[in-house]
Amino acid sequence: QVQLVESGGGLVQPGGSLRLSCVASGFTVSNYAMRWYRQYPGKERELVAGISSFGGVTTYADSVKGRFTISRDNAKNTVYLQMNSLKPEDTAVYCCSAVANYDARRVYWGQGTQVTVSS
Repeated sequence: QVQLVESGGGLVQPGGSLRLSCVASGFTVSNYAMRWYRQYPGKERELVAGISSFGGVTTYADSVKGRFTISRDNAKNTVYLQMNSLKPEDTAVYCCSAVANYDARRVYWGQGTQVTVSS
């Protein structure tokens, strides 16, 4: 059974940090690029960061460059999103996805974790 389970969200003050984790199971993680998205209420998902199968290539949305870092540990079937210097506008539900290298139509999604940045 394919699963992506996110954790690490919560309430943090502006300027604070959080590290999100996404644990994958039921498929060979090293065959998939991994991505973090976020979704604001009533809006479409926004791509935050992506990482290639073995971590050699990373991409970021302009709004998070220099503040967020995506990484992965294939041995642990886990992808991370380190979020520093958080801003209130980072408040959203964050979810991870896995995209197969061999077929971009094969995409798995997690349920998401809420991040709230507020004083």
